[in-house]
Amino acid sequence: MKKGKCCDLESCLMCSLVLKEWKLAIDSHRKNFIAKKGEQIFKEGDPVAGVYFVYKGNVKVHKHWGDKELIVRFANPGKIFGHRGLGTHSSAYPISATALEETSLCFIDLEFFMATLKVNHDFAFNLMLFYADELQESEKKMRNLALMSVKSRLAVALLQLKEQFGLNETGGLNIELSKQDLAAFTGAAYETVFRMTTELVNENLISLSGKQINIIDEEKLRFLTQES
Repeated sequence: MKKGKCCDLESCLMCSLVLKEWKLAIDSHRKNFIAKKGEQIFKEGDPVAGVYFVYKGNVKVHKHWGDKELIVRFANPGKIFGHRGLGTHSSAYPISATALEETSLCFIDLEFFMATLKVNHDFAFNLMLFYADELQESEKKMRNLALMSVKSRLAVALLQLKEQFGLNETGGLNIELSKQDLAAFTGAAYETVFRMTTELVNENLISLSGKQINIIDEEKLRFLTQES
């Protein structure tokens, strides 16, 4: 990763919630990096060194699931990742993180991050709510993996991508994913997701242009997510 100052001390989850006076301390402790597209920032099993915030770009947070890869979530500008390694019983990251494009990152070492939580109560409170939301989403994902068809899980994945990343100027999802990454986020084999994607195209629910995905009929996609 290439070093270089890049963040504005305003945009990320931490900087937007800490005491104004604490930003001077953040500025002296932060380490900024630029990760290339496809570069692994850390891997599952690495010792926990700290947490990261995305300033610009996108990161996939993923882990091994049997002999496959499962994308747990995506981190886009302002979001935190690496926090899943924090805890009293673990000293290793349980997930990996990889840049989906050239991405500007801010790294905060573990000791200073813990001090930040102790001093900045609003940040600690909001991070607790963030953990609670993540836990709910993880539980939903496990339920979906157990009970939903691949086609329904694919519909869930597409709607989640729209909610997080929005649409670009042409109406497509504002993130470009490889078909392998879409399969890993859906939690299914590439071949099955490819077949289900073709079905959604033939049913005129979505359209494809290279890596860009356009949602044509959101109502019918949402209907698919109601399967149980």
